Amino acid sequence: MKVVVIGGTGLIGSKVIDRLEEHGHEAVAAAPSTGVDTLTGEGLAEVLKDASVVVDVSNSPSFEDAAVMEFFRTSTANLLKAEAEAGVGHHVALSVVGTDRLQGSGYFRAKLAQEELIKASGVPWTIVHATQFFEFAKGLADGVTEGDTVRLPAGKIQPIASDDVAAAVARAAAGSPVGGVVEVAGPEAFELEEFIRRGLTALNDPRKIVTDPQATYWGAELQEDTLLPGPGAHIAETRFADWLARRR
Repeated sequence: MKVVVIGGTGLIGSKVIDRLEEHGHEAVAAAPSTGVDTLTGEGLAEVLKDASVVVDVSNSPSFEDAAVMEFFRTSTANLLKAEAEAGVGHHVALSVVGTDRLQGSGYFRAKLAQEELIKASGVPWTIVHATQFFEFAKGLADGVTEGDTVRLPAGKIQPIASDDVAAAVARAAAGSPVGGVVEVAGPEAFELEEFIRRGLTALNDPRKIVTDPQATYWGAELQEDTLLPGPGAHIAETRFADWLARRR
């Protein structure tokens, strides 16, 4: 079947394309660089012709509160409208474990708005909630660095390899719509500080890491289990230590 991957040239999207093609599907990468712009609607009707499934793994170029809300509301509304007109039978979107518990953050408010649009659209849907990617340890640290100190909130995290996220998204795309959320996470939970420390150590990054009771996660307060998946989550196999070892 034909599967259109919105954000198909990015980290997850390119891996989803590969997975789908390995299983014999026609996977089409859609992004501004390929002439498809979900913010303006440019190229949507053409790329969605004869598509059975649309996978949306796109992300906002800006994480500023107003900009990220505008991105997810506008792009998702345009995409869902075009899907309905094209007769697409399944919309798969990638979102984040804990989105509904992170509403102190403008980014996660925008992700929740995206999810609500999908649920109300009338297009059959599946939302994949993934935990934080191994690849983003440095980016998380960068967002809460003051001088040479990384200030993190207390809490646990169960990160996952991007390859495993892509596999989960591709499985959802190849399956039937569930009309619900599918969670996927890595096999190990860490204290957030430990995860970031191990990620930065592997990069020979000398920044000091501290747990600060006043620190937030992208603007949201954390409880110990905010970033952890629920009991029904699919647990991927790749362990953080093995992933780090392969990248040396």
